Amino acid sequence: MVMSWRPVHWKLFVIVSASFFLDGVLFSLVPATFFLIEELAKNATLIFAANSLAFMLGALALGKLGDVVGRRLGLIASLLIYALGTLWFVAAYWADRLDLATALATTSVINFGVGGEVGPAYSALAEFTPPRRRGAALMLAANFWNAGAAVIAVASLYYTQITGDVKTAILYTFATALALAALVLVARYHIPESLRWLAAKGREAEARALAERYGVSAPPPQAPRASLRGYWGRVAILAAAFTAQLLTYNIAAYYLPYAPGFAYGYEFAPINVAIANLGATVGAFLLLPLIDRSRKTSFTAAFAGGTATAAALAAAHGAAPETYAAVLFLNLVFSEWAWASISVLESELFPTAVRSTAVGLVTALAWLINTGAVFLEGVLGAHIFLALLTALWALGLAAAAWWKTRGVESAGKELEELT
Repeated sequence: MVMSWRPVHWKLFVIVSASFFLDGVLFSLVPATFFLIEELAKNATLIFAANSLAFMLGALALGKLGDVVGRRLGLIASLLIYALGTLWFVAAYWADRLDLATALATTSVINFGVGGEVGPAYSALAEFTPPRRRGAALMLAANFWNAGAAVIAVASLYYTQITGDVKTAILYTFATALALAALVLVARYHIPESLRWLAAKGREAEARALAERYGVSAPPPQAPRASLRGYWGRVAILAAAFTAQLLTYNIAAYYLPYAPGFAYGYEFAPINVAIANLGATVGAFLLLPLIDRSRKTSFTAAFAGGTATAAALAAAHGAAPETYAAVLFLNLVFSEWAWASISVLESELFPTAVRSTAVGLVTALAWLINTGAVFLEGVLGAHIFLALLTALWALGLAAAAWWKTRGVESAGKELEELT
């Protein structure tokens, strides 16, 4: 199914990129705004843990849904879920009824929907993109998550300054997210369905018709009843690496400002979110020359750099805020490299019929462990959390080294060659 880059690929790339931008906005709403509400800031650990568990459940449930109903309908379903959650939050806050229970429920619904995006979004892009550009397309699209997170963090600070009122600032921030969700929903109705998914469902005539319409090659035959049997080793190694990457990203970018003993206080939270995600955003462009040349080298380089900069971040904690922010920025560059490498691999290494399910499962396993790590935040404190960062990066480096010597080089290959 070798093909050149066509207008339909730009269309799909833009829609999926907008989706990840919105995901970053919605996931970052809580850590970027709850510092303004004293009661919620004090319960941040509980809220983060509930949200993490909801993200995990969404990845599992909607990942499976993406294989059952298709990538397009899976993405529409996830968006409707988190848009309703955001609307519920805004309504409750506007009516002065946002107690802790309501905050837990509304933000968990949002995160359930965001978690459910990953499987169908990665699958749609991987299954439609030419193999020579697949790594770059997946990486740059997912990178819009970081851009969205940075934008909403800056918006939260801006709204706080121009309004001088906590309630108005939070309402403006969440209303901005709702407006973006409405725009992305309109775009998703025009997203093309995956030709490979149609073929795997036995709908070859539809796949051929769409291929002709879009001016691309028809997909090769797909296994209609594929399962994850024989792929559990790939699930395990990717889940281990993604767990290390996810925890280090979330700890450094979102959780540390709310941990006991953090040197700069939780008022530093929106600045921390913005700087971390700006570093991650820049990181994707720095990896562009390498990602489609070698997945193995990208994977290993990401965790090697992350391990070194995590140790530097622990050493910088307590120094001038500018110094800490600079090292945080650099660490998140490598975090993006790690996320990109793992995201591309999990999108490539499973059969079409279970690809969305597999991506959701890898995601869910990592988020399950992330939930436990959030609970430990209030017990361990910032200094031990920073030491944990380095240990987790080293764990990811071990997984990457294993893949370097024993894994499959998937750069430039058709998906069917890898399964």
